[in-house]
Amino acid sequence: MTAKRFWDEKGYSRVKQLPLYMMILWTALLLCSPTAFAQEYSLRDLYAEAVKNSEKIKYAEENLYIAKMGKEKAWAVLMPRVTAFGTYNRFSEKKYGDPPAYGNVLIQPNESGNWGVRADESFSLSIRELDALKISGQLISKSEFDLESTKSDFIFFVATAYYDALKAKKALEIAAANVERLTQYRYFVEKRLKVGEVTRTALLRADGELSGAQSDYLRATNAFQLARAALVRVTGIEENFRLREEAPDFSAVDAFDRLRQTAFQMRPDLKSYDVQIQVSERQVKYARGAFWPYVGFFAIYNGADQNPATSTLNRESVLAGVSLNFPFFEGGLRVAELKEARSRERQARLAYDDLKKNVDIEIRGAWLDLETQRGTLKFLEDQLVFAHDNYNAVLRQYQNGLATSLDVMDANTLLLTSERNTVDALYGCQLAHLRVRKSSGTLLRFVQEGY
Repeated sequence: MTAKRFWDEKGYSRVKQLPLYMMILWTALLLCSPTAFAQEYSLRDLYAEAVKNSEKIKYAEENLYIAKMGKEKAWAVLMPRVTAFGTYNRFSEKKYGDPPAYGNVLIQPNESGNWGVRADESFSLSIRELDALKISGQLISKSEFDLESTKSDFIFFVATAYYDALKAKKALEIAAANVERLTQYRYFVEKRLKVGEVTRTALLRADGELSGAQSDYLRATNAFQLARAALVRVTGIEENFRLREEAPDFSAVDAFDRLRQTAFQMRPDLKSYDVQIQVSERQVKYARGAFWPYVGFFAIYNGADQNPATSTLNRESVLAGVSLNFPFFEGGLRVAELKEARSRERQARLAYDDLKKNVDIEIRGAWLDLETQRGTLKFLEDQLVFAHDNYNAVLRQYQNGLATSLDVMDANTLLLTSERNTVDALYGCQLAHLRVRKSSGTLLRFVQEGY
């Protein structure tokens, strides 16, 4: 029997119907409107929108750009440096040489100028500049893995807000259904009171239970609106939206050993730490190269002119040369830099080993949590079926005078608790599935590509 039939029965006060009517209407407005024009989002859609507005992802992207510019700088060091120069001089007077040594020879003109181009190149005999270039390329790879790791963390953050909103929606529906059940029950109590089958106390108890349910409904309403607002804040979408629920396939999750192996192969943070080890090894080699001498090459083209021209004017000249520099003593600077580089290499290896241990614990915990959530969900779904059947049976017994008000309240409490626990377990299970994906390093691919 539906609530509408109860509302249309004789003896039910229209004044008492109003709150329920308004509550149902308000619930419908919250859950359904404005669905005609609202944009619908799946978790994948939400991530696509959120990634456009995420400061953390933009920050990681800037780090990747900086790393790419670092490689450009490393390339620039390998290129020769070419500079152009020029000077202009104007003198207060011409000067001639004193006789008899110089006779009447012009040695200082009124004006003079020179210009030219200079090319320089220098490098270590250890070719440490190539090491710097390789390091810059490795840092790009590290930044790419860091960006992927940031995206994976952000996806899980968005997913948490997504499931919080879905759970809040279900909680609101449960609260509204509870108000409807207790309104229906109150009508039965009032009906039995009129024929003297129950006392006034039973009606007062029903009113108290209904008031509590209405209070829960208000809290659920606020929680639902807050969850939607949080999702808007996280993703940057418009407030007018609907969520499309897509339950993941839990059976597609691999066994623990396979997940563990996948994690060590796919986790972007592990890849980033591995690249950091390679970077630190190359930095040791780079620091060791500082002990080698440097060789330099230069070439100069010089042009000159004077007004009037002196007898010694050389209008064009070309000069080239080679230099060799050996840093003999720098106060222990190079030794300290080498020791520092070796220490950073040891740090990188220790950090990588520590992360591997943490990943092992993380993937184990995520997998066990999913298994627990799946089992709990199956148990609670069975319990919910029983709670529904039990409530309907007890309510019919109450109508026939075979059950007490306490029996109905106990049955309703069991049903309400089962509904709430089942919803918590359902979305807890789905979030646990994504946590397994994240722990194994496959979350980004799963959300973006669906596998």
